[in-house]
Amino acid sequence: MNLDIRWRLLITLAIVVVSCLVLYPPAGKIHLGLDLKGGIHMVMRVKTDDAVRAEIDLSQERIRAALGEKGLAPQRVAPDGINALLLDGVDPARTGEVRDLLGRQFPQFQISAPGPGSLRAQLKPADEAGIRDSAVRQALETIRTRVDRFGVAEPTIQRQGTGARADRILVQLPGVEDPERVKDLIGSPAFLEWKLVKVPPGVVADQFRPPDNAEALAKMFGGTLPEDVEALPQDLVGQDGKPLQVFWPVTKNSPITGNDLKNARRDQDRFGGPAVNFLLTADAGRRFQDLTRKNQGQLLAILLDRKIISAPRINAVIADSGIIEGGNFTLESSEDLALKLRSGALPAGMEVLEERTVGPSLGADSVRQGIVASIIGSILVVLFMLVYYRMSGANAVFALACNVLILLSAMAYFKSTLTLPGIAGIALTIGMAVDANVLVFERIREEMRNGRTVKASIGAGFEKALTTIVDSNLTTLIPAFFLYAKGTGPVRGFALTLSVGILANLFTAVFVSRALFDALLTLRPRMDRLSI
Repeated sequence: MNLDIRWRLLITLAIVVVSCLVLYPPAGKIHLGLDLKGGIHMVMRVKTDDAVRAEIDLSQERIRAALGEKGLAPQRVAPDGINALLLDGVDPARTGEVRDLLGRQFPQFQISAPGPGSLRAQLKPADEAGIRDSAVRQALETIRTRVDRFGVAEPTIQRQGTGARADRILVQLPGVEDPERVKDLIGSPAFLEWKLVKVPPGVVADQFRPPDNAEALAKMFGGTLPEDVEALPQDLVGQDGKPLQVFWPVTKNSPITGNDLKNARRDQDRFGGPAVNFLLTADAGRRFQDLTRKNQGQLLAILLDRKIISAPRINAVIADSGIIEGGNFTLESSEDLALKLRSGALPAGMEVLEERTVGPSLGADSVRQGIVASIIGSILVVLFMLVYYRMSGANAVFALACNVLILLSAMAYFKSTLTLPGIAGIALTIGMAVDANVLVFERIREEMRNGRTVKASIGAGFEKALTTIVDSNLTTLIPAFFLYAKGTGPVRGFALTLSVGILANLFTAVFVSRALFDALLTLRPRMDRLSI
């Protein structure tokens, strides 16, 4: 056996050994997709209007403060639609100064004058588009962080849509057994705030009892809430066991928010019930310390997503840590809240546009049917090759086995997910691999029928079939490349499986199969007949 054939056999053996090592154990290396393992598929829309509205609310306070410092404060600054603020009661003699100040300090707004004494500040289209785009990207990262920390393996979390529909996010979570819990986990904004409670005049904080409607609360303040106070609800359970909602007067300003958290984890309250322990950043800790020092004896409301969890009394100075309790927590809900707080708040609300749940039993049926179909198909192909091409068929079967082994090991190495389309890709690859061997064997038969020797027939057979094999595989590889580049989810899985299978097919059908024939000719140089 000459050196060239030895090297080719050694390369083949090395690739087989490495493929086995990479693939073993297959159960832990190849992950099953949503359609095989079961789980949930959701398309969610980010309510980017919320992000724009939040930017307007934040700018409202900043503009009021900036104008107030210069003695230019208008009588009223209020939102005008989603993306604009209306300034009423501006001194007509100083309108120019107000416009100059807004132009310098708030360049994201374009200023217009709808009437005497009024100015309208509207977000510029480019800035508004940037806020919406940033909200979607931030929501994508927050959802990905929450899913990763929840422990879902091989999730698919991608942005979808273009133009006005670019606010969609695809979420596929294989193996999830509690869809409702995961939906709440990834869809809840989890925006945490601490706000001081402003009790009505003449009422002691400890004696204040919030009413069950906002109108009654306003009457306690003389009919109208102060400008810096808003009424926010708290969900309770009444003594009769029925849901009850009360309203608290809290400051619009939030001295501390969830963005100031350094860490959060599940803990126990003073009665041993579930609660959430939090740790603030150093800067927020100092602000929290000042806040609690100046307001001892007052009530401090803790809010989650604009709803009050509890409003405890400040009994002592609190530095940088504390406990969130009183939210009717269970062990699971307190754990989920801590996870959401650690992952950060979503910048806007989420809306579920499409939802499908694939049960584990349906996935198991798909796996079983796919395996049975693959085994039956493989047995029929092997029998056909052995019966029709006899000993040469064994050469093709070995090349086919190498092809499947390389394909599966590549999937394991790249940590790709096997889906039903992926199984279809494997089946198509097996068909193309057999087709390549058939092309070669038929050319060899033709050469032998024309009276050429076995060695010459094998050489001519591979040379004549090579162009056809490369052409057919290349024309399939090109669309597979574009499917992978432009597709998502299962489409990309199919494209990856098909592409790797085609490259493995070129290697096994041309390199491995030829090496086996050449090795046979080296061992039997005077062979005058080929079993084909």
